[in-house]
Amino acid sequence: MTGARSFAVWITGLPASGKSSITEALVPLLRAAGSTPAVLESDRLRSILTPGASYSSEERDRFYGQMTLFGALLVESGIPVIFDATANRRAYRDRARSLIEHFVEVYVECPLDLCIARDPKGIYKAAAARQATAVPGMQTPYEPPRSPEIIVDCRADPGGSARQIAARLKQLEYI
Repeated sequence: MTGARSFAVWITGLPASGKSSITEALVPLLRAAGSTPAVLESDRLRSILTPGASYSSEERDRFYGQMTLFGALLVESGIPVIFDATANRRAYRDRARSLIEHFVEVYVECPLDLCIARDPKGIYKAAAARQATAVPGMQTPYEPPRSPEIIVDCRADPGGSARQIAARLKQLEYI
């Protein structure tokens, strides 16, 4: 990793837009380039930081604040980070950008109807049945990035999207 910089990539988009699939495809590309990223995936972290999550606005503020600080500390320690998280409020991602010098925001653009059709975790189904009350894009707003470094289409192959992200990271000399 000679000459490379530690960095963070925040992959954001509506639930079921394909963030995790892109992350899974990106990790081996970064490893092949000599960078071993830590993946901060919101569902995994949430099970530790907010078990029995209520998804209230206050809880989300606290959770994304903690997630951002973990990522910033890792980057500061020389460990690249991939945030795999919806982070429905733009302010969550903007805070990470303000704390992490080498920051790349990736927006997975995906229409809500396609996310609902995919729904691998059943969250949209639960929202429709009123069993979930704070699903981004339905009961809770999702604020897309204003100026992301990269926009990928959710209908594209996750591997192609990952290659697009890796190419940008090379261009920025992060890998």
